[in-house]
Amino acid sequence: MARVCDICGKGPVSGNSRSHSEIKTKRRWYPNLHQVRAEIDGSTRRIKVCTRCLRSGKVTRAI
Repeated sequence: MARVCDICGKGPVSGNSRSHSEIKTKRRWYPNLHQVRAEIDGSTRRIKVCTRCLRSGKVTRAI
């Protein structure tokens, strides 16, 4: 299952965890995705959407 927003394409980003002794280890930050029922082209589908797209109104939720 891909951790990518179906609307904007936002996905994981990578970087380093830094411990107190400044040792670097790789880590990933994942987007805040929610699985919602949305109207896409007149039909209701389940899609994964990031909370920024939900908040900005890029998605019309199905009832």
